[in-house]
Amino acid sequence: MNINPLWYKNAIFYQIYPRSFYDSNGDGYGDFQGIIQKLDYVRNLGTDCIWLMPTYKSPLKDDGYDISDFYGVFEPFGTLDDLKQLFNEIHQRGMRVITDLVLNHCSDQHPWFQSARKDPNSKYRNYFVWSDTDTKYQGTRIIFVDSQKSNWTWDEEAGAYYWHRFYPSQPDLNYDNPEVREEMKNVMRYWLNLGIDGFRADAVPYLFEREGTINENLPETHAYLKEIRKMMDLEFPGTILLCEANQWPRDVREYFGDGDEFQLGFHFPLMPRIFMSIGKQDASSLVQIMQETPEIPENCQWSTFLRNHDELTLEMVSEEDRQWMWAFYAPQKEMRLNLGIRRRLYPLLDNDRKKIGLAFSLIFTLPGSPVLYYGDEIGMGDNINLFDRNGVRTPMQWDDTKNGGFSTADRTYLPAITDEEYGYQKVNVMQQEDDPDSNLNWLRRLIRIRKASEALGEGELEWITTGSEVKVLAYIRRSENDLVYVIHNMSDYPMHFQLDFEPGIYTDLIQPDFTIAGNRDTELDLNPRIFYWLQRKKSIG
Repeated sequence: MNINPLWYKNAIFYQIYPRSFYDSNGDGYGDFQGIIQKLDYVRNLGTDCIWLMPTYKSPLKDDGYDISDFYGVFEPFGTLDDLKQLFNEIHQRGMRVITDLVLNHCSDQHPWFQSARKDPNSKYRNYFVWSDTDTKYQGTRIIFVDSQKSNWTWDEEAGAYYWHRFYPSQPDLNYDNPEVREEMKNVMRYWLNLGIDGFRADAVPYLFEREGTINENLPETHAYLKEIRKMMDLEFPGTILLCEANQWPRDVREYFGDGDEFQLGFHFPLMPRIFMSIGKQDASSLVQIMQETPEIPENCQWSTFLRNHDELTLEMVSEEDRQWMWAFYAPQKEMRLNLGIRRRLYPLLDNDRKKIGLAFSLIFTLPGSPVLYYGDEIGMGDNINLFDRNGVRTPMQWDDTKNGGFSTADRTYLPAITDEEYGYQKVNVMQQEDDPDSNLNWLRRLIRIRKASEALGEGELEWITTGSEVKVLAYIRRSENDLVYVIHNMSDYPMHFQLDFEPGIYTDLIQPDFTIAGNRDTELDLNPRIFYWLQRKKSIG
């Protein structure tokens, strides 16, 4: 395998929800052996690294993010040996694998918490944050506004309140306790020794609490993350940390440190602005957030994405834009959750290839390492009638047989999509494999083209000004050996566009039969919702 320590900077990640991917034994649950059987499919997409959502032992009150044993595996997925085999099989195919690291909390069923609540003298009492009152840390926001009224919950057996930033079933760990800090390092060492290539670190802004603050992004958190990174660099060189912090770019910038905290960080505010730009036919908000995005250390990279396992969060937009997004993309109450939208990519964009093409073009050509969510490559739909976030976590649709080929069980943990537009009978991998114009093969081609361009993967970004209302979004990606002009018509109407090209012959990487001679004041007629990746093939002058 390539040992390039910066491999992640030009990588494409693929997010797998193990429960939903493939059931190898017919019990209705996806499992490790099922993922193994589908690894060639993942590799053939052109992806470089798999992100496995939680595989830990869990009561599943929050889909595995409520962990009852950091050193165990969820039994329906298989054994630890199965998981080790999965890691090995991924590496044999030249790919890498990262797993979720849940630092902030555990399950209330974890032996640590059970001991803590039963015995005030237990060493585990100090593994959690307790109080005699629920009035501490009043400046702290509530994340799950639809279901939670407080970040404190009274525990009758403990005779005290305990602190949680998420559900009451997920008590926060006490990082002021040095034993907790070392314990979580040991958790990381355990999994890294088993062969993973790093972690997607969940909910990292909330590790410490201090009165008089909002309890996010505290200096103590950054100090601990630097400790983690130092340990990984010394003991497991070449492994990575991907930061999940739903914050403004200036705040996420701090999680890169001086190149000594996270190597990667999700660019959360970019994602809703991609959808706003497509819906409003005006990319000015996208340009603004990108221009407000600070420079990051040379060894770091943003992670870009369109959708994932959670709701499409609208925390990082204005109240006016949030209301517009809800009205435009989630007109039914059932489509909304907390401060977001619980819908998949294709239903959000009306199953319109042109709109979807614009969205993928943006995450493939703007700076960052793209993350794809399982099923989006074939255009899967959602089920807004399912509870909470389950509507976007339904079984992968492999073929048109029972349960979409996901499982032979009479009942699966979640039902497969069966509606007329997105049901597995119509939308599935088997049906799309041999169709050169299918969603699947179209995306494979985009990935292949993107990875072949040095500029799109690693080049500098230069904005091309097109006016205050950005109907045409244009920018340059430039590297030492490659130059690409990226142009999007965001509107439903043809646009006449004049652009000063650096002199040269340019060929569209998407449609190679489209070639232009670029010079000053080159005129372009752009069809509605079209994009070009114009690569200079030959200089002139």
